[in-house]
Amino acid sequence: MAAEVGGDSGAPKKGKKKGKARKPRKRPRIDMTPMVDLGFLLLTFFVLTTTMSTPNTMPVVVPPKITEKDEVEPPKIAEGKVITLLVGRGKVYYYTGIEKPELHQTDFSPQGGVRRVLLQRRQEVAARYGNPDEMIVIIKMLDEAQYKDFVDILDEMNIIQQRKYALVDITKEEAEMVEEYKKQIKSS
Repeated sequence: MAAEVGGDSGAPKKGKKKGKARKPRKRPRIDMTPMVDLGFLLLTFFVLTTTMSTPNTMPVVVPPKITEKDEVEPPKIAEGKVITLLVGRGKVYYYTGIEKPELHQTDFSPQGGVRRVLLQRRQEVAARYGNPDEMIVIIKMLDEAQYKDFVDILDEMNIIQQRKYALVDITKEEAEMVEEYKKQIKSS
């Protein structure tokens, strides 16, 4: 059972002309079976030789989990090196240090958003401690934040090449501080 193109179908010819008898012209017969085999061979070749695209992921270094059995004292960090970002839906609330935090608000805009705030803070840390890489960013996600906001803040860390940052759960006090800040903004 071969696939053919052309050739004589065996049906009787209609409308025979009288007169000089001609030798019937044979149409060429093309067997398509090898072409199908070749198609599958090429398909198999290209499927096996192409490289599959690897998903682009952002590497996040996670320290080992500390249990109650481990007696590990956290490292002491100067308060002036730390900036805390509270990421909400399209907005970022931030404060520096730990004692008496003063909350500020920004967004993800490239002109004057969180990137500008982080770069300014890096310059302040460099002026005070001599090395801009000493800055530590603590990222905390608010309940209202979406996955896009999380990806955006990690992108900002990657863009400014911030190597020291931590993803931490938000505290109840910080959530209340953000709510009070929102009320102050609405009332003014």
